[in-house]
Amino acid sequence: MAGSSGKQKSVSSIVLSLGVVVLVAAVVYLFVPHDDHAPDVQRVDYRVELLTARRVAPYPVAAPEGLPGTWKATSVRYRADQDDRWHLGFQDPAGQYVAIEQSTQRRKDFVDDASQGGHATRSTQRIDGRTWTRYTGGRYAALVTEGPKGSTTVVAGTASFDQLTKMAQALKTA
Repeated sequence: MAGSSGKQKSVSSIVLSLGVVVLVAAVVYLFVPHDDHAPDVQRVDYRVELLTARRVAPYPVAAPEGLPGTWKATSVRYRADQDDRWHLGFQDPAGQYVAIEQSTQRRKDFVDDASQGGHATRSTQRIDGRTWTRYTGGRYAALVTEGPKGSTTVVAGTASFDQLTKMAQALKTA
């Protein structure tokens, strides 16, 4: 029975050690400051990039007008070397992501990239006289329309279709 006493001491030592580790972890969790909120996203001013893109792009570049101040522009870029790609990202009032993407890239490839794998549905909607097709199944939901001069416009993001529609309704080209 001498071996049995040694095993009991080993098991009790393991349980005691585990208890100490859990206690230390609890103390660290309680006393180390941590913030469970998402960091505040900085607003960007996109006016200069928009004017530049409108001057050099081979298609009418779209940007929203009249959105409430609760919509926050977060990213902007125009890449002439990447099929004249225009990007303008926003955070909507609920904190979701919405982006305007335009390009002269081959439509299928561009929409796949902008929606991150979305597929066309049979659902369409008319916004300001243009037909927009809904895309789902990718990382982002998206509204897609053909633009002039071989361009495609995509409004995509993690926001609801209602919010994507609000953005599409606000788009102006000049």
